[in-house]
Formats: sequence, C-alpha cells, structure tokens
Amino acid sequence: MTPDKPRSNPANKPANNPASKAAPRLRPVDQRLCFLIYSTSLAMTQTYKPLLEETGLTYPQYLAMVVLWEQDGIAVKDLAARLGQDSGSMTPLLKRLESAGLVTRQRTPGDERSLSLRLTPAGQAMREKARKVDAAFERACDLTDAQVGELLEGMEILRSHLQR
Repeated sequence: MTPDKPRSNPANKPANNPASKAAPRLRPVDQRLCFLIYSTSLAMTQTYKPLLEETGLTYPQYLAMVVLWEQDGIAVKDLAARLGQDSGSMTPLLKRLESAGLVTRQRTPGDERSLSLRLTPAGQAMREKARKVDAAFERACDLTDAQVGELLEGMEILRSHLQR
C-alpha cells in the first residue's frame, strides 16, 4: 500500500453500512401531513353539517348536487369519477336524492346500460340555498382568495402525486 493513499474500509462508509443509517425520525401525529389532512377534512365536514341542515342534504349528497349543478344530465359513472367513488357506492346516495325529489335517474339514450341524472325543478331551486351554504363556509374558513388558491394548488399537486 502506498503512503499517500489511505486504506479503504467499506464497513466505515455510511452508504454501505445499513447499521449506520439512522432510522427516520417518527413525527408526532400532529406534525404528519396525513393527519393534518384527515383532521382538516373532519373539521370541514363538521363545519358543513349545520350549514347543510336547511337543505336536508348530507355532505356527500351536497357534493353530488354541486356536480349536477355544474353538469346536469351527467352519467352516474362520470359523477362517481368526479367524486372519486365507484358507481356502485353512489347508488344509495342517488336513491336518497331521487326519493327527496331532487334528481331523476334515466337510461342514457344509445346506451341502455348507462344511467344519467337530471335535476328536478326542486333540485335546481336548491342551488340558491347552496350559494348561502358556500358563502357561510367561506366566512367560517376566513381565508383570502390567494390563500385558497395556494391551498387548492398544493392539494391538487399532492393528489396527482399520490394517484400516480
């Protein structure tokens, strides 16, 4: 061995020695992204609950109605996709909306296997109540438009990364 070249000891190299790698620090639950999103979702649902009482809708029903106000006549499978659900799980929710007189389910012309949803006049009229719900929720959040935009952008990025 030459004096100007130190001896190599692979056991001392951190990259080659699993024992030298420190285990990742376990974050407290309130410092975990997943918990913050989960607890925020619970808080949002609890905030919406009293706001939705006047409409008679649950939060999942409200979300379905929001999509229908955007796109009346949407196919059930497309509504489910927009809400991140499978079509089968939407059936009980849609039956409740139908029995409340807010929507009708119809076979899609040209595809008898597919159902589309139409708002009834009562379902269309409920949109005004929903505007009040949205305004009250925005007041409860107490965020600027810029803050809402940043949150939406960050959440969309996170969701797209997780769905890869």
